[in-house]
Amino acid sequence: MKQDGNIRRRQTRQIMVGNVPVGGDAPISVQSMTNTETTDVAATVAQILRLETAGADIVRVSVPSMDAAEAFGVIRSRVSVPLVADIHFDYRIALRVAELGVDCLRINPGNIGSRDRVRAVVSSAKDKGIPIRIGVNAGSLGKDLLRKYKEPNATAMVESALRNIDMLDQEGFQNFKLSMKSSDVFMAIEAYRAISSQIDQPLHLGITEAGGLRSGTVKSAAGLGLLLMEGIGDTLRISLAADPVEEVKVGFDLLKALHLRSKGINLVACPSCSRQNFDVISTVNELERRVEDITTALDVAIIGCIVNGPGEAKEADLGLTGASPNNLVYVDGKPHHKTGNEDLLDHLEKAIRARAAEKEHAQQQLIIKSAQ
Repeated sequence: MKQDGNIRRRQTRQIMVGNVPVGGDAPISVQSMTNTETTDVAATVAQILRLETAGADIVRVSVPSMDAAEAFGVIRSRVSVPLVADIHFDYRIALRVAELGVDCLRINPGNIGSRDRVRAVVSSAKDKGIPIRIGVNAGSLGKDLLRKYKEPNATAMVESALRNIDMLDQEGFQNFKLSMKSSDVFMAIEAYRAISSQIDQPLHLGITEAGGLRSGTVKSAAGLGLLLMEGIGDTLRISLAADPVEEVKVGFDLLKALHLRSKGINLVACPSCSRQNFDVISTVNELERRVEDITTALDVAIIGCIVNGPGEAKEADLGLTGASPNNLVYVDGKPHHKTGNEDLLDHLEKAIRARAAEKEHAQQQLIIKSAQ
């Protein structure tokens, strides 16, 4: 029997980013960020739609200019997923996107300018019910903090966060979430741990500038995985120098591994050895590509031989155990039928889609019954 993680999440107040709840008892949301030119509306909309298809709950868009702000308004009208506008320095951009229907403002009150400018942004956000994300980054700490601490560290990050929070407190604004990002795993962990004991607002997790697809995934899993297991974190972004869609995939894979979200195929596969009765590696990689569009939570085990195969298959919605002369397919943990290696991929894909459809139908029937 699979073990529950029994992770007790830190209790936070809940805010709404568009129609997505963040914090409280809401599922941990997965975010990504566009890397297109925001003024290229067509390209940005296309990328957002790809991210939404991949399962992104929230998408962030950089808005560095007033031209980008106007483009953001057009983008907002063409997509349905909640959008966060990433803004630095110019408070007028924040005011403009607030008018155009932004779902969240990502700012640092400290770099927006004078107190009057901060007050104007907060007042607009308050009037329109728009939450703010305070983004603290080890790479952009204030000069006075760097003079005080000599170099970026977790203590400096916490002090920066508290300064920004104080600005919002003075305006009576509590509708915010906070991120404490560093490219150093240990610094980020220390900063998140420290701030989590001092505020009850939701925390946005991330290891910033983590690196390429492989190295960034490892760093993010190490840092965010540890924080999530401690119950810290209400929403996250995996920051990769890669296609943003990969950030969404890795984010959900991380949450699935910790039993914090169930979305799509959870693929259990052996690393393969000389006992394998079919090419496990090529089969798994191609199968993963083929079924990545499935959003129904489904455990699928693909094991090359009979040593560990039956045990894993019995715990899966659908399993395959390599055997000679034919492989054995399990459904709901029970032996179901045998299949050869010829057209194995097509056979597996068809079986997975059929099982996913059955499970989705059963879930819909439960929803209907509970509503009656």
